[in-house]
Amino acid sequence: MGLFDRFFDHLWPRNRATSGQDNAQTRALVERLTVLSPSLKLARAYRERLVPALAKSQAYIGELVERLPPAREASAANWLADPYIHAFFAAPDEISHVLSRSVELHAWFDSHPLARETWAVLGMAMNERRGFGAAQHGDLVHTDVAQTTLSFDDHQVRVCGESEADLRAQIVQRVVEQIALEGLAHIAADESRRGALEEERALLRTRRQLLTRQGAGTQRMVGERALAGGVGLAGELVQLEAEIAANERALASLGLKTDAIEHELAVICDVLGHPAQHANVEMRAVTLNAMNVVIEPAQADGGASIVFPLAHIPASPVGVRAFSLVRFARADLVPLPKVLDADSRFVI
Repeated sequence: MGLFDRFFDHLWPRNRATSGQDNAQTRALVERLTVLSPSLKLARAYRERLVPALAKSQAYIGELVERLPPAREASAANWLADPYIHAFFAAPDEISHVLSRSVELHAWFDSHPLARETWAVLGMAMNERRGFGAAQHGDLVHTDVAQTTLSFDDHQVRVCGESEADLRAQIVQRVVEQIALEGLAHIAADESRRGALEEERALLRTRRQLLTRQGAGTQRMVGERALAGGVGLAGELVQLEAEIAANERALASLGLKTDAIEHELAVICDVLGHPAQHANVEMRAVTLNAMNVVIEPAQADGGASIVFPLAHIPASPVGVRAFSLVRFARADLVPLPKVLDADSRFVI
């Protein structure tokens, strides 16, 4: 071990990757990150510092993905038999039509001509509507009973895999990449703020020069000019110096430009090291009747219990989305032009 190796081991003794962490998937993610931000390669020991942070995100997201329910067969024939598919789609004929809107689904089948089916992530917007309806308790039917009805729309299929295991691995990789992108967004925000602060500093210094010149020469000799707001020249200079000092402190908190690469890597490692702050999955358990009305588990004779995940992605503009793993057959794929033509009839 050379002198510099011992020096860096002293700086980052806890960040060195273990053999278990530095696996093929982690190495692939490191390469992916350096493609997204090539300057990372210029940071000292970037690989040794990235691997433990990536491994932490991988482990966290991997545990979430392992808990996801198994893939459901998304087909009209399975609509009545599978309570999940029955809950996600309003009618059996809707399944093929809605899923076939996905350009990514068509592209996947085009690139896998021998595949008879694919496994995919079905993302949906979940809507909860509260109202009143009729409910039977024993032999009595009560009206105006408070009810909650679930519905799902905006069905999206963006990620497909050759098997369920392949799909789950892709989910882990994509979510970890999304977390890393959040780190890059933080860096971009810092750089944008630095630019604004530097412009502000230039303006403040120009104002100081102008005020200093106003206080020079005969004006200081004959007396200080009172400003419209009642603050004298000396008072304005004091306020200005305070603003300049605050500006310098804000710039100092961002670090030197020469340290920007090290700062970039540190930010990404910090974000990857705290994955729960940037991605989370909540398992929602409900019991639904045939009309998607939420009922008590004790009334399960009139419905079915399902558990589906809700994804929380703080960086995403859509906030929370319900999703499910599904299996979809090529035979059920509707040609894209036909789907678009059918949808266009409902556009006003």
